[in-house]
Amino acid sequence: MGEGARDMPKTEKLVWRLKEIVGESHIIKEPDNLKDYGLDGKRPKVVVFPGTISEVSKVVAYANEQSLTLLPMGNGTKLGMGGIPQKMNVVLSTLRLNRMTDCDCDNLTLSAECGIPLGEAQKRLSQEGKGYFLPLDPPFTKKATLGGIVATNSSGPRRLLYGTARDLIIGTKAVFPNGDIVASGGKTVKNVSGYDMCKLLIGSYGTLGILCEITFKLLPLPERTATLLLPFVRLEEAVQFGREILQSQYLPSSIEILNEMVVKKIKPPIAQQGNYLVAIGLDGVAESIERQVSEIGERAKKKGALEIAVLASETHPSFWKAIQDFSEGLAEEGANFISFKSNFLISRCEEVMGSYEKIARESGVDCGLICHSGNGVLYSYVLAGKGVRSKKESLLNLIKEFSSVAVKNEGHLVVESAPPDIKKRIDVWGEPRGDYEIMRRLKKEIDPKGILNPGRFVGRI
Repeated sequence: MGEGARDMPKTEKLVWRLKEIVGESHIIKEPDNLKDYGLDGKRPKVVVFPGTISEVSKVVAYANEQSLTLLPMGNGTKLGMGGIPQKMNVVLSTLRLNRMTDCDCDNLTLSAECGIPLGEAQKRLSQEGKGYFLPLDPPFTKKATLGGIVATNSSGPRRLLYGTARDLIIGTKAVFPNGDIVASGGKTVKNVSGYDMCKLLIGSYGTLGILCEITFKLLPLPERTATLLLPFVRLEEAVQFGREILQSQYLPSSIEILNEMVVKKIKPPIAQQGNYLVAIGLDGVAESIERQVSEIGERAKKKGALEIAVLASETHPSFWKAIQDFSEGLAEEGANFISFKSNFLISRCEEVMGSYEKIARESGVDCGLICHSGNGVLYSYVLAGKGVRSKKESLLNLIKEFSSVAVKNEGHLVVESAPPDIKKRIDVWGEPRGDYEIMRRLKKEIDPKGILNPGRFVGRI
């Protein structure tokens, strides 16, 4: 670094060094443009777009040397998740890391950089040979990047059959806070040497390392897909039917229960609305799908379903996209909402959904519920309406009650998105748990200066 750089103000010196690493055209430093990267009332000094893992390493090493905080970001679809950042010096965008580095369909593996959107990867995989896919279906289907999905361990309805990122990842390359490039795992599925750093980074919200390249297991595209839409009048009927299918010999890819508010928003192709809708996704060979559709439909009639609607392979994707992107749809409407993710014992689905609806009703707000009933995972959307500040105390009480219901049913509640006024008053990660201390110790060991995403993960680490 030259003599002139040493005498520069700190921000100017930062920009100068980043230009050296990535080039001037890959930096945003103008205040008017930086506001697009603000989070919870805070704004970065600069946004940097490294194009290689080596450039990421140099940026991170410099930030660590200067004790500057880094916020990793792909397309920003999950930026609102997590706590309010303590500091926000640099946003490190992964969008130029967008290459599929090794597509080995013969061995059912894919290595890809973390900035490529999942939708783009799926499109390219579907065109390889007979067609392949990554069995992930998280929210924000078009924009979510592979790195963001893995960093937040984001998943969707089909996790029932295919699992989550933890079940699909066999290798990673990541940059750790000191700038080291750390490779873990690889293309060999039974690679077991050393610590499993892959699992450590999945769901760590970018607080332990910056994912740069990920190796996944692939699957061939299913021959046929179908969806059964089964409206019921009562929650009890819907839940019991979902449980019956879960415990049967059938192998659905998803079993979702939607309440009336969600059904009205996504407008599925059914004649009789009911108050609850059970949606069963099926993937597999054509003969098996036809048999399951017929047999499950017959069972549903006997259990009180108001009708049996079947979506074939052509119409099936748009329905599931509406579910996956439900929060995006609310945001596009301009709705003020708070979203939650709860988990609980699978057997307590009816109790939790019923309690949440009752709490919302008593609080005078609308509440949409989307339940992965086969996994014990519930996504809730509370429409706060106008004047959130005037309803703040009521909404804070609702969050407390929701959390209490989840804990009572041997689960947990996380606030996935909320206005800053609400986030300031709560711990978005819910009731403290024993494993928080483990995360705190890991963070201190791996990131002693606390430069990666400080304040945003569990225990405000």
